[in-house]
Amino acid sequence: MQKEMKAFKALGDENRLTILSLLYGGEKCACMLLEEMKISQPTLSHHMKILCDANLVESRKEGKWMHYRLAENGLRDITDFLQNLMTKEE
Repeated sequence: MQKEMKAFKALGDENRLTILSLLYGGEKCACMLLEEMKISQPTLSHHMKILCDANLVESRKEGKWMHYRLAENGLRDITDFLQNLMTKEE
């Protein structure tokens, strides 16, 4: 239940939901996210840490920039959790 709590807490912020929407189109460099969101680098780092810790986003370093993509396994876990809740109701 801890991982679900962490994921839902991460999803409870408008900026983080925007980041997930931007990553839906595929991997993006932090520089692209900064440009599209018009936020500071420390603010982006804060949000990305929360999303990565919640296993919703994965990162890799290339040169001086981080590149981010959706973490399919983490997103699948949340989807499965919600699906199980719906199944229990029926």
